[in-house]
Amino acid sequence: MKVAGSAVTVEVRPGDNLAIHAALAIAMPGDVIVVDGKGDMTCALLGEIMATQAKVSGIAGIVIDAAVRDSHELANGDYPIFSAGLNPCGPTKSVAGRVNHPISAGGAAVNPGDLVVGDADGVVVIPRADVPRIVELAQKKLDAETARIAEIHQGGLRRGGLDKDLRAVGMLAEGEAL
Repeated sequence: MKVAGSAVTVEVRPGDNLAIHAALAIAMPGDVIVVDGKGDMTCALLGEIMATQAKVSGIAGIVIDAAVRDSHELANGDYPIFSAGLNPCGPTKSVAGRVNHPISAGGAAVNPGDLVVGDADGVVVIPRADVPRIVELAQKKLDAETARIAEIHQGGLRRGGLDKDLRAVGMLAEGEAL
């Protein structure tokens, strides 16, 4: 499960998903809906029906700091949803929220248009202005890791600079080696 796209932000009151429906109506293909659900686990704010609507609309995925339901269908489907938990109880649709305003989800600040990237390891939010720099740094990291894996397959089982790093933290004395 992977997702990447521009953030459409949503803030809801605990237990109500009306603003998520508004976001589903305005999000463009490739967007990622990010919901500040206040970490509420008392009821699910979306499930299979809303996920299906988002998928068919071309929305890249949903990140929600709250509970979802229909876990079997969501977990076994191919649509990326990242949630804080599960609850079978449904929400109300009667409390105003906000769409495309700055939010906080899972402790991360998210602004409309920020880049949202997620996979099985978690979700990161990259401020729009930082995207070119972060993409460049990420590519360097990926290149270095790819090279290291190739080195390991060719017999280079010891990480370069290990003895130096161990000395720096006091695990080896000067002149000692593993």
